[in-house]
Amino acid sequence: MTMDGNPSRRRVLGTAGLAACGAALSACSTGTVPATLPGEIKGKEIAKAADIPVGGGKVFSEWKVVVTQPTQGVFKAFTANCPHKGCAVNRVRDGAILCPCHGSEFAADTGERRKGPASGNLASFTVRVEGDGLIVT
Repeated sequence: MTMDGNPSRRRVLGTAGLAACGAALSACSTGTVPATLPGEIKGKEIAKAADIPVGGGKVFSEWKVVVTQPTQGVFKAFTANCPHKGCAVNRVRDGAILCPCHGSEFAADTGERRKGPASGNLASFTVRVEGDGLIVT
């Protein structure tokens, strides 16, 4: 407090900083990881095979699914929710699916945890190739 009874600038900024940190952490702290696909994509084409790079992948945040192509013509799909705190993974790079919140990494070919703090693997789904489209079930 200052001499006139008002909070000091340091206290105001510190309180604002704590509030911002709490809001940021709560965004990824649900702790729930869906192991089922959203109904609106079951049995429907989610992408074209050509959209998924060999050795890479694509995150479909609207459906909380990540699709990878570890080797030519082999497609894998996993939940895009990290099992650590439910945060969404955001990219696939160098054979790994990456979570930006706390640094967890998962194998792009199996969904297995490579680096924590996540203690579990990403739930996997089946991918079918129909024509040039990918169907996740």
